[in-house]
Amino acid sequence: MDYVAALVPPVVMAIAFTALVVTIIKSQGGANKAKEDAAVDAALARAEAAQQPAKGSAA
Repeated sequence: MDYVAALVPPVVMAIAFTALVVTIIKSQGGANKAKEDAAVDAALARAEAAQQPAKGSAA
């Protein structure tokens, strides 16, 4: 029975990892894709805007 106890954790982790991958794949796209893309674009724009004045004043 020791072999069963040794195999249970890896099997459980494999099942959980597979479920995670399936969930990630299924959540790609869909109705919220445009809203998520806009939020990421806005965050990137804010980060770039914050960096540009700092570079200009350091020179």
